[in-house]
Amino acid sequence: MVDLTKKEYVVVIQCDIVKQRCPGYLCEKAFHERSGGFSEYPKEKACRVIYMTCSGCCGRAVHRKLTLLKRSLKKKENIDKDKIVVQLSSCMTKDNYHAPPCPHLDYIKTLIERVGIDCLEDTEINPKSEEKRKEGLYTN
Repeated sequence: MVDLTKKEYVVVIQCDIVKQRCPGYLCEKAFHERSGGFSEYPKEKACRVIYMTCSGCCGRAVHRKLTLLKRSLKKKENIDKDKIVVQLSSCMTKDNYHAPPCPHLDYIKTLIERVGIDCLEDTEINPKSEEKRKEGLYTN
């Protein structure tokens, strides 16, 4: 279990292909409202948030990006990796109107684990997509 009360920095990783079309508004809105995948985040705690993409299939750049971010935050602001959390966007983790879940999801999670940063899943949870999951049209 990730203790979100100790997190100061949230890194939202979005699918690069989806991000070519999607402005990320619904993910940002979910974070701001602490809804969907962000519902467990304390509402009274201010967190900084950064949005980045996986940089395309197979997501290998996630390791480089997070390693540099981790180093930069430690060096410039003394923010340790234990105060950072990665939130994988719903466009990567769920079957939705964009596409099925990312075929490289497990690999990307492994890369994040190697950097030593906690990782959570989902951002905005779309009610229409949830209906389709219940109907069996979307599998995840």
